Amino acid sequence: MDKNMREGRDFKFIPMTSVTSRTGAEVTNDVFYYTDQIVNISFIGFPETGDWVLVDTGLPYAANEIKTVVKKRFGAGSRPKCIILTHGHFDHVGGVIDLVNEWEVPVYAHPLEMPYVTGKKVYPKPDATVEGGLLAKISPMYPNEPINLGTAVQALPNDQTVPELEEWRWIHTPGHAPGHISLFRERDSLLLSGDAFITVRQNSFYNVLLQNPEINGPPRYLTTDWKEAKESVKKLVDLQPAIVVPGHGVALEGEELTEGLNKLINEFDQKAVPDYGRFVDEEKDDSKH
Repeated sequence: MDKNMREGRDFKFIPMTSVTSRTGAEVTNDVFYYTDQIVNISFIGFPETGDWVLVDTGLPYAANEIKTVVKKRFGAGSRPKCIILTHGHFDHVGGVIDLVNEWEVPVYAHPLEMPYVTGKKVYPKPDATVEGGLLAKISPMYPNEPINLGTAVQALPNDQTVPELEEWRWIHTPGHAPGHISLFRERDSLLLSGDAFITVRQNSFYNVLLQNPEINGPPRYLTTDWKEAKESVKKLVDLQPAIVVPGHGVALEGEELTEGLNKLINEFDQKAVPDYGRFVDEEKDDSKH
């Protein structure tokens, strides 16, 4: 693979945890998700066939943990057909370089996310001033420098097809990140929402620790465009998903999911958008001009 791949200069272990850390759950026979500290990693594919795809790669230094899960679910020596990134934030790409070096498989991301995973562009710094509790306050410690996947990463096809997953399509859901995507399978209305919306209140350290289920908008300290974030949630609600696996929080389905999503979109400005913060204030200033 590309020998020029490198981590961001501020790549480091982040001491976070939750009661679901190091546990996993099967939502269908071919979709399994695993929680690395506070973030979810998804494995799509039937264990008995050995054909599968990895979605996101967790926090820094998650690679060994991911390989342990792979061995248990798919067998020793198994590797995915490819890796799909919902976006390039530190908690979703933490293990990707180590995994690509070992597995030598392609990585795919949205075209607008490519600069952030090829070392060319830096995300805006997390907003420690945003209304959002302890996780926001400590956000300056999170890695923010871009990784460089070099030629190992490719742009997703423009037709919304997902490589190696013919039943799935990707949906552009920006707001939290310019090239953020969610994945949807129409057959069973299964949605991988990434961070477009999550099922835990990240402005509460207590709720993050206990993973109390509650549908919320994207993590506040890294969401740079709240207008786009709202439109992205609308787009996903319109799909009427039956099951969702979020980037953070537990999987939800049925009435709890439907009611939670309707409440989120109906009260988005009050429930999801923070009352104050750098990115919120910038949007307010722009609207005045």
